[in-house]
Amino acid sequence: MWEQGLVLAILLGIVTCLLVTRIKPSFIFAGAAFVAFMSGMMDVNALASNFTNTSLLTLVLLILASSALEKTRLVSWVSRNISEGNLGTVVAKLGLSTAFLSSFTNNTAVVVSLIGAIKRNQQHAPSKLLIPLSYTAIFGGTLTLIGTSTNLIINSFVEDAGLPSLNFFAPSLIGLAVLVGGVIILIPLSYLLPSYDEQGQDDLPYFLEAIVEPGSPLVGHSIAENNLRALRKLFLAEVNRDGESVPSVGPDFVLQARDRLLFCGDVESVSTLQEIQGLTLFGQHHLNGQNFVEVVVSSSASFCNKTLKSSRFRDRFDAVVVAIRRGHERLEGGLGNITLTAGDTLVLVPGKRFDAQRSANSREFVLINDLDSSAKLDTTKSTLVLVGFAAVIGASLLGVMPIIKGLLAYLLLLFVFGIVHVGELRRRFPVDIVVIVGSALSIAQLMISSGLSERMGQMFIQAFNGWGVVGGLIATYLVTLVLTELITNNAAAALAFPIGYSMAVGYGVDPMPFIMAVLFGASASFISPYGYQTNLLVYSVGNYKLSDYVRVGIPISLVYSVLVLTLIPVFFPF
Repeated sequence: MWEQGLVLAILLGIVTCLLVTRIKPSFIFAGAAFVAFMSGMMDVNALASNFTNTSLLTLVLLILASSALEKTRLVSWVSRNISEGNLGTVVAKLGLSTAFLSSFTNNTAVVVSLIGAIKRNQQHAPSKLLIPLSYTAIFGGTLTLIGTSTNLIINSFVEDAGLPSLNFFAPSLIGLAVLVGGVIILIPLSYLLPSYDEQGQDDLPYFLEAIVEPGSPLVGHSIAENNLRALRKLFLAEVNRDGESVPSVGPDFVLQARDRLLFCGDVESVSTLQEIQGLTLFGQHHLNGQNFVEVVVSSSASFCNKTLKSSRFRDRFDAVVVAIRRGHERLEGGLGNITLTAGDTLVLVPGKRFDAQRSANSREFVLINDLDSSAKLDTTKSTLVLVGFAAVIGASLLGVMPIIKGLLAYLLLLFVFGIVHVGELRRRFPVDIVVIVGSALSIAQLMISSGLSERMGQMFIQAFNGWGVVGGLIATYLVTLVLTELITNNAAAALAFPIGYSMAVGYGVDPMPFIMAVLFGASASFISPYGYQTNLLVYSVGNYKLSDYVRVGIPISLVYSVLVLTLIPVFFPF
């Protein structure tokens, strides 16, 4: 009995801390696991096994593999497709492509990689599209077992309870209905979102250069016809033709082959220019999936008061400069002809020698900072990355190789071919998720082994007396949904699963309907920006208010819930 009291106290402590404090969820769950261990309720072996759970390791490998998938031309293709059509058409195309991508790789990684594409789209304000991006990524995450971290976590609980592992497509039929219904209602609701758009030039500090290639579709057309005046976060400042500068270029200026276009933009502008057909970015031939590095030129730098060309910058440092910033000063002339001074900020594409000699470059650069942005892979490497990932998923579905082994081999090949690097994987490693999931598994185990979840399940059964097993299912779903909106999706799954499982046992029915109620309930975060990672990711980028989520999220949540609760008993009978 004392064990149940202590586990209940730990649960109440977790929920209270998640609701009323700003302590990171990973610290809260780690603290709870520490208390359970120190009290003697859990030994080292049991604790360690939870942190090396197969589903958790699969989730980690998927997140690491997504660092390569984000660099492929697939993201550029999605970016081009969401730039054409009215808002409703764009939301539909964005929704379906996002959901498809989210179904086979972690939906949080998909949102991270597409935020930049949405910010770069030329037709609609990002705030009209970012909440739809998040919601459709959530829909897509419910299509397969690997679509969201929550599904893999719930599968961990399922295996831990001694039940067979969930099938890869277990939630797919309900997920498809949710996707179709959600996108249909999301299209009209997207018109209610604010039209917040930053088109100002004051915050475009980087100076970039691109050349119009012979045979480019841009040749013979004006600046206006090529839409080069309508680029978001990217301003055409100057054209250089035959060594002569043409400042203040008008919209009727007709481009010729070999024209050098000089832009002002932000770091994301590098990707924007890479996506414009017929334009070759300065340093383009050296871009192939590397992460960008930002450096500040030191006053003691040997190349101060020299240009990139005269200082032979690329040969000396094994790095290509793709953008330069000098405060808010508007630079002029070609990128290679700018005289560098102390305090200039450079965006570099580093080579192996640059990475190996970072400490030796302290005299040249005041600061060396790795950026989250990266160059796109060329077509060949993009195809290899996508085909390789598809092969891993296919081998898993056909039973040729477990997905965890396939992902390990895939990551090794990515590393060998230089598509991902150690530093990149180190930055991407999901420490918080590992801590939360490992600790949550431990708490869930204690809830079941101590009998607390059984007692809580019985309380729910009595509270819904007369409603029968369907009432218990609805209660399980609603509890999970409320927990998801109040705390986080992973925490909600950890707290709700033992209760749902115990209710199924109490009713003497198949636990699968209750497992699905927890699975879909834990992903039902639409009303709050704080309950789901993808919502939080777009919150500040779209400059949203809480009311924006409430206005759009409540109808979405109602449609989602009705579809889920109607279809679970159909596809997973009691």
